[in-house]
Amino acid sequence: MTSYAFRLLNVFASTPFSGNQLCVFEDARGMDDATMLNLAAQFNLSETTFILPSEQADAHVRIFTPGYEMKFAGHPTIGTSQVVRDLRQTGDALTLEFKAGVVPVQARGDTWTFTAPCPGGVRTAPPEMDRAEIAGLIGLNADDLLGDPIWVDTGADQLLVPLANVDAVRRAAPDSSKLNRWQVSSLGRKTLYVFAFDEGNVQDERQVVVARYFFAKAGGGVDEDAGTGSACANLGGWLIHQKRALPARILVEQGDQMGRPCRLLLDVLADGRIQVGGRALEIGRGTVTL
Repeated sequence: MTSYAFRLLNVFASTPFSGNQLCVFEDARGMDDATMLNLAAQFNLSETTFILPSEQADAHVRIFTPGYEMKFAGHPTIGTSQVVRDLRQTGDALTLEFKAGVVPVQARGDTWTFTAPCPGGVRTAPPEMDRAEIAGLIGLNADDLLGDPIWVDTGADQLLVPLANVDAVRRAAPDSSKLNRWQVSSLGRKTLYVFAFDEGNVQDERQVVVARYFFAKAGGGVDEDAGTGSACANLGGWLIHQKRALPARILVEQGDQMGRPCRLLLDVLADGRIQVGGRALEIGRGTVTL
């Protein structure tokens, strides 16, 4: 029998019981894909990561949800970086290898920032449904939308739905009976990221955006993610696609309606690089014996 050490962290957190939860296995050598997937299902968090050796980065990281593997995700990047820094003694600048590519990450204390893995630029695509149909999937009307929904990919493609105001974000209520109408991403997933600018609300020179992220669960039904770094990066891609003024500094508020408030820092630089940051708080450690 073999014991595997893990750590529990909250990402994009300001207190021990805020943020998006993450489990990180410190050394996944000896695990096969099925074991990683089963462990992710055992912990039943939105994502669990597994650290492996890498020839081109400080660590190779694999990311699993309870139902499938992901090529990239934001809050696992930030939380895993904190663990890798402690294990490898890398200092505050390191790189992580994902299926999506090698991602540079930097820290100031327990606040980490990653650069979205989109060296070829932001990729976009129109959805198959019109804006009124998409609004109806989340219990809204076409008038609640700020503009047309669009697929954006800066590392993992997701459907972004810009809404006219924060009230519309809070009223969004996906109907699970309509899941068969949701368009599938290139990764085989059904996702919706709704967001609105909280006009007049600027904190630390950052425009506040309120967002929510919905996805189809592997076993059926719709679930909500507390803090989604990859979608935050795609929001940066949306700003570029919309030709918004750069550089842009955004504070994304997500997870409040779930009781897991997350705060994500989005910077879109003048040269088009997209950076997402947030705090990682470790709250526990343990071992699994298999």
